[in-house]
Amino acid sequence: MAVPVAFFAVFFAYPVAAIVGRGLKADGVWQFGRFGEVLSRPDILDVLWFTLWQALASTALTLLIALPGAYVFARFDFPGKQLLRAIVTVPFVLPTVVVGTAFLALLGRGGFLDELWGVRLDTTVWAILLAHVFFNYAVVVRTVGGLWSQLDPRQEEAARVLGAGRFAAWRRVTLPALGPAVAAAALMVFLFTFTSFGVVQILGGPGFSTLEVEIYRQTAQLLALPTAAVLTLVQFAAVGAILAVHAWTVRRRETALKLVDPAQTARRPRGAGQWALLGGVLLTVLVLILLPLGVLVERSLDVSGGHGLDYYRALASADANSGTFLVAPLEAIGNSLRYALVATVIALVVGGLAAAALTRRAGRLVRGFDALLMLPLGVSAVTVGFGFLITLDKPPLDLRTSWILVPLAQALVGVPFVVRTMLPVLRAVDGRLREAAAVLGASPLRAWREVDLPLVRRALLVAAGFAFAVSLGEFGATVFIARPDNPTLPVAVARLLGRSGELNYGQAMALSTILMLVCAVSLLLLERIRTDRSGEF
Repeated sequence: MAVPVAFFAVFFAYPVAAIVGRGLKADGVWQFGRFGEVLSRPDILDVLWFTLWQALASTALTLLIALPGAYVFARFDFPGKQLLRAIVTVPFVLPTVVVGTAFLALLGRGGFLDELWGVRLDTTVWAILLAHVFFNYAVVVRTVGGLWSQLDPRQEEAARVLGAGRFAAWRRVTLPALGPAVAAAALMVFLFTFTSFGVVQILGGPGFSTLEVEIYRQTAQLLALPTAAVLTLVQFAAVGAILAVHAWTVRRRETALKLVDPAQTARRPRGAGQWALLGGVLLTVLVLILLPLGVLVERSLDVSGGHGLDYYRALASADANSGTFLVAPLEAIGNSLRYALVATVIALVVGGLAAAALTRRAGRLVRGFDALLMLPLGVSAVTVGFGFLITLDKPPLDLRTSWILVPLAQALVGVPFVVRTMLPVLRAVDGRLREAAAVLGASPLRAWREVDLPLVRRALLVAAGFAFAVSLGEFGATVFIARPDNPTLPVAVARLLGRSGELNYGQAMALSTILMLVCAVSLLLLERIRTDRSGEF
């Protein structure tokens, strides 16, 4: 645990504590009265209320739309099922900047619906809610559908034989078994939407602001660190509570049921009702997921007089972007790939060691460390990024001008995915195998190399893929620390969208399309090597 603890202490706890201390201290004295001052302001209360109710609404809407999809993927067997599973998961690994850009192309000014029917939904809460459903659809399908596919259908059939109707049997037998998985999925969706940044920043306009967006505004635009520090601690407390409840639901789900092989529960749809349900889910995937992504690609090719690659060619020109970038935007692709690869290596080392430590030890201290590893998913990335700038500026950690700063911030987000992917597989390794290797004279390192590694190799590849995808799309912290001459793809997209002009808009669509394709290819490769279909991701 030494390496993961040191990594999180230096690159997470220290920057966050430093920026909070700078905001709440005056002449070395803590100013806790600022909590009352900030939290009594009407504008801050509006932000808190909007953050809460939009997260609740997004969660409810996601469950309503995605639960039928979870059932279809769990119980039906149909051609193209694995490909469709990969497609619905693409939005989850997409950067929020790309999600916002896709819905801007669909719902915004001059977008697909605006040209077709004169309908605009950008700068409305509906655009935000729909984008959140798009982003989190796979969370419900993966988490709930993964468990649903392993529930023995004979239990529900037995209830029907004893006289229960179809709905009563589902409500009394299946729903209680699914309850922990539904709760876990709902909490994950709530967490992601409660801390939403890129989607709200792009689609919400000046009229809507979540806690994360307000922390960015108070930090980067107004330099009001006391207000930003108070909001950071409020978000930290809320996220901590969410993660504690989520850990409890996961423990219940892991111990409450006896599961069966998913291959035994899926079958071809039968009857008009089941075919209609399958058709409805396919239509939902088409409209909710494929349409925004398709419109994004179309807008990247839409030039005056028809379609072409003009915007893609402009990405290679520094002269055409001299007012926005110091280098050609196309260089952001190479920067992002290099940063993401380094971040993946860091996340694998830190997350792999943490997962191994959690496997070998038990107790409250280790469970607390497990929760700590999840905090970067919910704590303000804006706070972490700005904290990097004000803390890692003195020897021996003077990293403000170093390229490694970006991969370190990205690795913080990748580590939780590595841990959650590796932990179930490592726990399944029979400890007696290691003991047998030790009796035969193997050192601990050789036992790990010849016993554990062959068993967890696939999980390691999946963890690397997820870490790479989320590192590639990290935006909240990177927007502070990426240098102007070395922008990442999400930062480049945000800068282009922040400037007026058809060329800037078209290049933002082109860069977003490239980023989407890279993430999609990474995910399709993961689907080919993945064997376990259950779990968090």
